[in-house]
Amino acid sequence: MKRILYSLIGLFLANEGFSQGCVAVRHMSCTAANTASSEFFQQKNGQWQVSMGYRYFRSFRHYKGDAEQHERLEQNTEVINLSHALDLGISYQPSARLSFGINLPIQYNDRSSLYEHYGNAVSANPDQKRFHTYSQGIGDMRLTASYWMLNPYKLPKFNFALGAGLKLPTGNPGVTGDFHKLNKEKQDYVINKPVDQSIQLGDGGVGFSLELQGYAQLTKSTTAYFNGYYLFNPKETNNVLRSPEATTIDLVTGYFSVSDQFAGRAGISQSIGKGLSVMLGGRVEGVPAIDVIGGSKGFRRPGYIVSVEPGVAYMKGKFSAALNVPYALYRNRTKSYSDRLDPLGVRHGDAAFADYSVSVNLTRWF
Repeated sequence: MKRILYSLIGLFLANEGFSQGCVAVRHMSCTAANTASSEFFQQKNGQWQVSMGYRYFRSFRHYKGDAEQHERLEQNTEVINLSHALDLGISYQPSARLSFGINLPIQYNDRSSLYEHYGNAVSANPDQKRFHTYSQGIGDMRLTASYWMLNPYKLPKFNFALGAGLKLPTGNPGVTGDFHKLNKEKQDYVINKPVDQSIQLGDGGVGFSLELQGYAQLTKSTTAYFNGYYLFNPKETNNVLRSPEATTIDLVTGYFSVSDQFAGRAGISQSIGKGLSVMLGGRVEGVPAIDVIGGSKGFRRPGYIVSVEPGVAYMKGKFSAALNVPYALYRNRTKSYSDRLDPLGVRHGDAAFADYSVSVNLTRWF
């Protein structure tokens, strides 16, 4: 049972947070994710672990606050983001309680819309043509460290780890794409400029995270788990100008914001035998409107998602796998820094969210 307990907690924690549509929650993994294995606890120092996680979502439901804009789907003017991400990780444990890791996401994103091109209005876009922009490549690298606060060799029924991470701006924050426009003669021409922030590969800033994770064995076959992180991004904006074709630069939203982000999860894991377990939990993830450190200017779509998260996990020997499918129960596109500057208090941008996401994680110990 303990062998399954620790491996399942490791699988849970390996998938901490990921983007959910137009609210650009960057790909992150919890620092101590790769250490929660009884096999590691019972072996000598110097254990390595490699992991691979695949994540997918399709966002298309528009929200302003927590109210869905149903008319966007009815009028076929919704923005659709398709995201595929492969997260590669390697970790090393110099002792049973200390772990160091490196994670690098590889992403492919497809975004289609009307408003960014000819426009949503029938008068400007009579055929209601939809065009696509793309981004692909590596994202922002993460260097992490974590420490289990209780001695894992004693295999207690409760343990928790504190972690810290450093995010490096290895992902391109200024990927460009072709945007279609119509001239006065209704002839198509193309402008090449930065794609939307939600599909940029990185945010262009150095950040650091504080993280917490843990578990509590409730019965011989049932375990509770919890984990979370907060990413601090002190840099206010990057140097990517959103609309280089504009004659003037908006001093508040003209450049992309380098925003904080957060995520948290908790739930129950139930062993059903032969290395299999089923899980059910909840998660919250999002982007705040105001950063903890540094300014909050720049363009961002703040908001958060609350999801129920069922899953299944399997372990055999030093190999483990997990499948999680978070399903959104509540979505809220909160007011941004620029929205709050409206003296009338009526300005409130929208954002598109996914109904669900799919996450598959594979891990091998050496």
